[in-house]
Amino acid sequence: MTRLDVAPPEAEGPVECDGPRALVVEAREVPLGGVRGMEVHRTLPHRSLPMVGAWCFLDRFGPQDTLMRVEPHPHIGLQTVTWPIIGEVRHRDTVGSDVVVRPGALNLMTSGAGIAHSEYSVGEGPIPLDALQLWVALPESRRHGAPAFERHDDLPVLDLGGGADAVVVMGELDTVVSPATVHTPIVGAEVRLPAGATVRVPLRDDWEYAVYGMTGTAEAVTGVDAVDADAARRPAPALEAGSTASVDHTRLVYLGTGRDHLELRSDEGARVFLLGGEPFEADIVMWWNFVGRTHDEIVAAREEWEARGARFGEVVDHGPERIPAPPLPAVRLTARRRRV
Repeated sequence: MTRLDVAPPEAEGPVECDGPRALVVEAREVPLGGVRGMEVHRTLPHRSLPMVGAWCFLDRFGPQDTLMRVEPHPHIGLQTVTWPIIGEVRHRDTVGSDVVVRPGALNLMTSGAGIAHSEYSVGEGPIPLDALQLWVALPESRRHGAPAFERHDDLPVLDLGGGADAVVVMGELDTVVSPATVHTPIVGAEVRLPAGATVRVPLRDDWEYAVYGMTGTAEAVTGVDAVDADAARRPAPALEAGSTASVDHTRLVYLGTGRDHLELRSDEGARVFLLGGEPFEADIVMWWNFVGRTHDEIVAAREEWEARGARFGEVVDHGPERIPAPPLPAVRLTARRRRV
């Protein structure tokens, strides 16, 4: 997926999360592919909440009937996590991968210093399509390395009781560990709730977490009153029993730190995506499809893409078609920092 909404840089100081939160980030529609493009909704990054652990990007494309044609485009400094809900997408990249992405299988692309890929829906006409795509920022120890791609069709499941479970897509949840390669302590898991279920999802109190609705509607028992993520920063409130936040496909709820579990319940049945991890090691500079640390790194990557340099290679089975980089803003790019 290529990121086309290029926001202005922000220079204010960061705010560290010091306890539980219930911050609601409403999904916003973003352009993809011009006037005939797909319907895409984004919850991360948000101007008040740029990251959750190492997770720095969350898009939902669908549900819709569409012809997806995302031409070759570059990435640096991140991993792309593609998690389909409905439909099939063909992924091709510059390390020779040519695979069809299907529901239930994880496709994980690690850019390292540079990679390019394309994404096409399968077939020549519109198909039902719905999927999540997330990005994980790479730490200093891996972000300058070689690109890679891996696929996992058999992911482990954590039994949550009462017919509920969690597919551990990335990282670890309780004692269950995904086979996918990670470079920072994180979790990405699809929690599946049958109708009428109430479950406790085990968490680590030193990690930060968020939940996003995939299908159906769930209630997250947050213990604190939910507030809009654009609200002014508030001190970490004392936990109170009973406070909840609704979780559905229109929103992400940021839970903060200091929790050893999350209670979820759903009357109708639901699937939600849990993301979290250890607070990331550094502020990142994120622009277009690039995650770096400085303005100059972003400029260099853009120039190499536009020059068709060897850094990004050639996407398998593609000709000269590609997505050009947008113009850089007229100011220096700086890190987006937490406001809440």
